[in-house]
Amino acid sequence: MEHEESTEGRSPRLMHDELPKEHEDPLIRRLHLVIRFAIKILAVLMVLVIIWGVLDVVYVLYSRFMAPPVMLFEVSDIFLIFGAFMVVLIAVEIFINIRLYLGTNILPIRLVIATALMAIARKVIILDTEIVTAEQMLAIAAVVLALGVTHWLVGK
Repeated sequence: MEHEESTEGRSPRLMHDELPKEHEDPLIRRLHLVIRFAIKILAVLMVLVIIWGVLDVVYVLYSRFMAPPVMLFEVSDIFLIFGAFMVVLIAVEIFINIRLYLGTNILPIRLVIATALMAIARKVIILDTEIVTAEQMLAIAAVVLALGVTHWLVGK
């Protein structure tokens, strides 16, 4: 891995070339092409997951909105809706990671960490405090702290 100055004058970015299109070994070159194609398929599938997730959000909103008492949300309904939204947003972040992986040689470390932060935030939002143990809460807090510090350090 090498470092290169960012075009925006910020901190240096990590450069990589995990799957170069040119390689001295013809077999490795072909395998890289196959893997790149597989990643493109994953990107298409992720778009389908995003569309499915949006439809799920619409369904959850409609079903909760029409359930008695009509047009009123319980707190549990709001948490369910937030969870459905967060799943779609996490899927979008994963798609962006896949797109960046294919389209650039910049390792999107900060974006990967931000995606992990969003995933753990979803867990915190939908957390049922009646069921979760103190040890599990401490573990989640440790993950949030570690990811937050890492995101801050990478951004410096």
